[in-house]
Amino acid sequence: MWIADNWKDYEVIDTSSGEKLERWGDYILVRPDPQVIWKTPKKEKGWKKMNGHYHRSHKGGGEWEFFDLPESWQIHYKDLTFNLKPFSFKHTGLFPEQATNWDWFSDKIKKAGRPVKVLNLFAYTGGATLACAAAGAQVTHVDASKGMVTWAKENAKSSGLEDAPIRWLVDDCVKFVEREIRRGNKYDAIIMDPPSYGRGPKGEIWKIEDNIHQFISLCTKILSDNPLFFLINSYTTGLAPAVLTYMIECEIVSKFGGSVESSEVGLPVSSNGLILPCGASGRWSAK
Repeated sequence: MWIADNWKDYEVIDTSSGEKLERWGDYILVRPDPQVIWKTPKKEKGWKKMNGHYHRSHKGGGEWEFFDLPESWQIHYKDLTFNLKPFSFKHTGLFPEQATNWDWFSDKIKKAGRPVKVLNLFAYTGGATLACAAAGAQVTHVDASKGMVTWAKENAKSSGLEDAPIRWLVDDCVKFVEREIRRGNKYDAIIMDPPSYGRGPKGEIWKIEDNIHQFISLCTKILSDNPLFFLINSYTTGLAPAVLTYMIECEIVSKFGGSVESSEVGLPVSSNGLILPCGASGRWSAK
């Protein structure tokens, strides 16, 4: 398992009964987590003294309950700064477990010894985009949500990367890649964090099990002749690490060589030293 264990401003303190107790900077949140199927004693004081609690509804969705929590605040990861705020469906604007991937591809970019063009698809609030830019890459950031792209730009400014070579695009990721193929544009690296289900800005339907293999194949057509890496993240139970490896082997290794490895990603739980699983990632690299 790849573990995001270099955080100072974030930690999973404890987990129990379908929820996780987290510290985001100076604030304590309790949020639901479908992986937490165990029931253990809630001994940590944060369970009773949290700043925010997202209550899952039996009818679907849910709502936040706040206790002295600001509308927004910041946390840091190494040289990056992220603006957080609780919003719909339990999210805060950041997936901390992805820091293990940020570290992996940042090292590859820094050691490449050449200019690196990265395409970040389903790019959300820009964690991967900023990590790439901070490592010296030129980045194209694509997300179908205008609000998320605006948020990502705010994170770039807070991180001192407002003048970095980042192209910000509000677009349907599949349609964007199809246009890039026609335009002949190429990228040295591709990162994708596709949702399990979603809609594009014009109502395009995305269902990961039905679309992901074809989309990976499509993306190989915009990889440069000397690509550096390819990363795909999955939060869908059906896309186990072995499934990610199989697809990447078929579509990328067969064309470009290199090697692929996939694994669960996780976060350490500070109260007991165990690891909370948080999805899976597949990584291809040229060497």
